[in-house]
Amino acid sequence: MHTHHTIDYIELGVTDLAAARTFYEQAFGWRFNDYGPDYAGIAAPDGDGEIGGLNPGRSPGRAGPFVLLFSDDLDASVAAVTAAGGEVVDGPYEFPGGRRFHFLDPSGNELGVWAQS
Repeated sequence: MHTHHTIDYIELGVTDLAAARTFYEQAFGWRFNDYGPDYAGIAAPDGDGEIGGLNPGRSPGRAGPFVLLFSDDLDASVAAVTAAGGEVVDGPYEFPGGRRFHFLDPSGNELGVWAQS
């Protein structure tokens, strides 16, 4: 189901598709749809469709769109990101309504994770 004027798909540029897949599988339990060696679709949590993709044809970096993921346990998410090979670059810190941190994936994309207070 697609909703008008909402985020529908996020595509991350990656330097190494296999390493990026492994990182997101280990850190967040993401599943992927394979489209050969040049693309992996990020499967929707309910298994119906996709919410994004990993594209080695796009340049990764911190200046791209900033994506925030939600977490029920922020400290566990920090540990999972670190264990999977990500680099925490900011936080965790508090903000009105919750806590969050920013990390770099193995390709250098910066993403954030937040949790409610």
